[in-house]
Amino acid sequence: MIRILSDSDKQDYTKFAVHPLQSWEWGEFRRGTGIKVIRIGLYDNNKLTSALQLTIHKLPFLPFSVGYFPKGALPDTQLLEALTQVGRENKCIFIKLEPNVTTEDIKIKKYSSSQYFNSLISQYPALHFSPKPLFTKFTFYIDLNQSEEELLKKMTGKTRYNIRVAQKHGVTIQEENTDEAFAAYLKLTQETTKRQGFYAHNEMYHRAMWQILNQQPTTNNLTPIARLLTARYQNKILVTWIVFLFKDILYYPYGASSSEFKQTMASNLIMWEAIRWGKNHGANIFDLWGTPGSEPTPTDPYYGFHKFKLGYGPKLVEFVGTYDLVIYPVYYWLFNLANRVRWGILRLISH
Repeated sequence: MIRILSDSDKQDYTKFAVHPLQSWEWGEFRRGTGIKVIRIGLYDNNKLTSALQLTIHKLPFLPFSVGYFPKGALPDTQLLEALTQVGRENKCIFIKLEPNVTTEDIKIKKYSSSQYFNSLISQYPALHFSPKPLFTKFTFYIDLNQSEEELLKKMTGKTRYNIRVAQKHGVTIQEENTDEAFAAYLKLTQETTKRQGFYAHNEMYHRAMWQILNQQPTTNNLTPIARLLTARYQNKILVTWIVFLFKDILYYPYGASSSEFKQTMASNLIMWEAIRWGKNHGANIFDLWGTPGSEPTPTDPYYGFHKFKLGYGPKLVEFVGTYDLVIYPVYYWLFNLANRVRWGILRLISH
């Protein structure tokens, strides 16, 4: 049995959330930006056995929408049936699933990732391998249960050197959840996206996220999920990071930096201090929020981020991938065709 969950189910729902993007607070943030949020409870003998949230994104000028179920549990036929029901009720052409499940998690169940999903797809043919993932299939994990000496030893010599350079310059790292620091974060985010030429959410998105994930009490009145770290040099903010702390895991979703005083290596020090911050706040893992893969080419737009993160000696982790649960097959084909044409035009314009 499935049931749409309400605000009165918040406490029970939170027990099943496995990632910040599945947190109750993240759903409230997305709802505040005008996105429809649906929370589903799966029950067995009137006992809640699983809970999830997905967002519904209306397509412009069309009576259809697209669903998104990010960083949830490993899908099975019961979960797919529940999502299909919700998808039909909301006229979703498809629902995109990106499970927060690694290939190592699958191996614990004595399956390979391909074996599990090939078997699931044979039982539920509406599930497809997605042609367009939103999250990267890979990320880096840093084990925070190690001592600081062990963590430093696993870094590259260049990274350790850059940390010492920042310390010698007198760069300071602190948690600053203030209006001044957040204004600096917005300014540096705009500057960084222009300088490096990648897509970022607009100011309204960041403000709405910060308002809910930092400034409102979380479930059970715990400390906020989102925190703001800054790197200062001569009392000027050079680097800002927003990190998420959720269920003993630290995440690095957002960061921005100034083009000034690059010689201070402030970004290297803020990563090291974020690691120490996570350890001090009880985190066991630091998830660096994605990387292109084991060996991206230098032409990859995220190659620089990959090399930067790699310097800290993390473990490469592979997720099971991205899947589309197709509700309306003909419209799904047309949607993907239109999407390919759209991206082709955008690439031509960019050149």
